[in-house]
Amino acid sequence: MAHRKFPARVLTPEGEKFAGDVEMVSTRTASGVVGILARHQPLLAILEPTELRLYRSENEIERFAQAEGYLQVADGEALILVEEAHRPDELDRATLEGRLREARARLERAEPGSEEHARARRAVERLEVFLEVAKEA
Repeated sequence: MAHRKFPARVLTPEGEKFAGDVEMVSTRTASGVVGILARHQPLLAILEPTELRLYRSENEIERFAQAEGYLQVADGEALILVEEAHRPDELDRATLEGRLREARARLERAEPGSEEHARARRAVERLEVFLEVAKEA
């Protein structure tokens, strides 16, 4: 069943990763998984690492490994502002596995409760998600 389309954009510090009309946005916020359809109420949410899915149609899905960021739904548009967004085919599993080992080592060395510990924990979580998305490529 087709849904009404609405504009969505994915922006990172490196630039725009996606801009187009979609039927649905599926992502994970600090409160849980959310699906955004046309005419969604205004929303501002903190995003957590996950697989971002932008449904152009039921059978055409744009997928990204999404890092931390923000989702804004306003004026009929979804704006996804994230630190990183990578298509699955852009991800190199060997590189991600190496970065994940380094992040886990930093996490073990960091003092619990410190900012360094929190940064390392976030890096581990992000890299684990990115690896899962890469495996599905």
